[in-house]
Amino acid sequence: MRPLDLIDKYYPQENELKKILLAHSRSVADKALEIARKHPELNLDEVFLHEGGMLHDIGIFLTDAAPIFCFGTAPYIAHGYLGAELVREAGFPRHALVCERHTGAGLSLDEILRQQLPVPHRDMLPVSLEEQVICFADKFFSKTHLEKEKTVDGARKSIAKYGEEGLTRFNHWCDLFL
Repeated sequence: MRPLDLIDKYYPQENELKKILLAHSRSVADKALEIARKHPELNLDEVFLHEGGMLHDIGIFLTDAAPIFCFGTAPYIAHGYLGAELVREAGFPRHALVCERHTGAGLSLDEILRQQLPVPHRDMLPVSLEEQVICFADKFFSKTHLEKEKTVDGARKSIAKYGEEGLTRFNHWCDLFL
């Protein structure tokens, strides 16, 4: 699997959105690989971490997020499951799960229903360790400040806006991965 081939399929032109996607995705993939190398006892699949890290946000072009040059019609929170559909169609179901399950700190069905989120009504929580590592790594990088890695407290602050469940998951990952 060559993640850049799939990215090029949906982002064929060199433009600001593609630059943002690639910079952000590389940061996430690099952080995931850093975690894997720091924790050899977890026996993480480094090739998959790189590929999943590069593809996790492939669906952003389908959303409406003008500050990062996304001019689609779906709400931004939908980028995970929409990207998963693209990756699944390309024949990579395991990678698609990363796309679907990385939004926030993952989304439980209860969170989706309680917050009336515009996403399918099903659990979208990272399950495999690789999914969890990529989701965790993603929390340290925004698409609006590409040059800056958030601190743990900065990441916590961002996640806390969306409820306690995600923050609890993130804190558990801090214990596992830091």
